[in-house]
Amino acid sequence: MNSLLKKCIAECLGTFVLVFVACGVAIITGDIVATALAFGLVIVAMAYSIGNISGCHINPAVSFACAMDKRMSWKEFACYTCAQVVGGFLGAVLLFGILKMCGVDVPTGGSNFIIGGEYDVLKVIASILVEVVLTFIFVFVILFTTKKDSKVSNIAGIIIGLTLTLVHLIGINLTGTSVNPARSLATALGNAIFYQDLTALSQVWIFLVAPIGGAALAALVFALLHKEKTETKETTTEE
Repeated sequence: MNSLLKKCIAECLGTFVLVFVACGVAIITGDIVATALAFGLVIVAMAYSIGNISGCHINPAVSFACAMDKRMSWKEFACYTCAQVVGGFLGAVLLFGILKMCGVDVPTGGSNFIIGGEYDVLKVIASILVEVVLTFIFVFVILFTTKKDSKVSNIAGIIIGLTLTLVHLIGINLTGTSVNPARSLATALGNAIFYQDLTALSQVWIFLVAPIGGAALAALVFALLHKEKTETKETTTEE
């Protein structure tokens, strides 16, 4: 099987699991800690199952940062993103379909929402800032723990999973915590298809743009710090 195809299948499967399980916990329990742990544990589980195949991005923002850092080509980024969107959509269709059949009510907006729930300019800006900052933190940790000379590469999956748990703990009551465009688009579509609720879909642009912005910022800061570290190491060696 083609290498890129295998990677895309892995990304599709990983994103499917993320949306179905973690978003399912968020909607069914409504519990902050349970939801945060669900997202973190899914990342850990997927990192140690598909990580050696695709790197376990399961998030367009992560793939975007990796492309910026030249860890993958832009062609691979496009393929990864398509696979992640498809996987997320399939996970959302199955999740929301089951919830609908079981008569479970889904909160307005699903698991994406603007701070305060109102389309106010200041709240939109605040929501964007939250998503940019949280994505920055998440992607920044990913870039450093998975770099070639990382001393924690063997436990990177655990560290990344705990970081996702951390950002969810602060972000859930603010924006629902996206930091993942594929996840947000999937739940917005699922809510629209099965519950005819277009709230999340009308606001989903925030959760597409802001995480990519946060990922880009993380890649830039990583490049700056890593470059300085490399230059320092080279200077020391010459001396």
